[in-house]
Amino acid sequence: MTRSTLALSSALTLFALCLAAGCDNSTGGTRTTDATTPADAGTTKDGTASTTATTPVNLGTASDFVILAQSGIATVPTSSVTGNLGVSPAAATFVTGFALTADATNAFSLSPQVTGRVYAADQTPPTPSKLTTAVGDMQLAFTDAAGRAASVTELGAGSIGGMTLSPGVYKWGTGLLIATDVTLSGSATGVWIFQVAQDLTMSSGAKMILAGGALPKNIFWQVAGSVNLGTTAHAEGIVLSQTSITLATGASINGRLLAQTAVNLDGSAVVAPSP
Repeated sequence: MTRSTLALSSALTLFALCLAAGCDNSTGGTRTTDATTPADAGTTKDGTASTTATTPVNLGTASDFVILAQSGIATVPTSSVTGNLGVSPAAATFVTGFALTADATNAFSLSPQVTGRVYAADQTPPTPSKLTTAVGDMQLAFTDAAGRAASVTELGAGSIGGMTLSPGVYKWGTGLLIATDVTLSGSATGVWIFQVAQDLTMSSGAKMILAGGALPKNIFWQVAGSVNLGTTAHAEGIVLSQTSITLATGASINGRLLAQTAVNLDGSAVVAPSP
């Protein structure tokens, strides 16, 4: 075999190995592949991302709540919440600003700011055990979302304002900033999972926009740090935070706020997604 033939053979072998490993020269993010990731997953040069189809994160009984927290839920001043609230292992006294009125059974409370019920760990059984299960399911969902194989990593170096994102699993080893509107474009069966190692911050007035039939129930924000939505910011999807979630004045979300510490609202609107 001649030297030129050997060189060509080596080049073809390297090219084949590169394809198998998922090499990608496109800008803005690094692609990884596994058994669930199609070969065309990656990040396009116009700032959009094309990723793999995946299954939704199973929330278990945590899906019974639009807001679920472990240490407290607070609002100052009046907020509007559509769906049930739950706090555990904290007691009902750690749900503040809602003007709660206990039901006659003391299994839940009502609030003029909540279209739904408010549950706490010190209420009449079976509420405490139901909350313990829901909190456990919330933690399992966080672990599930964190463990999904990412198809796009470090997109936009942690700043995705102005981008249009297709369904898939996105991962950042830093915080994530949404300084301007971001669009999630996909069908009603599309699933987005965002894995954020530090804080998630939405600037004041920034919005998450859904296109192509995308649904809030299929969007998951798994955040190891805190989540902060600025004044009048609008978010879509299920927020799974290992620490706190804070919505500033006039901020809103179509989705769920599931925090392993506290949730704080300031004249905010929280609406549970359609099933």
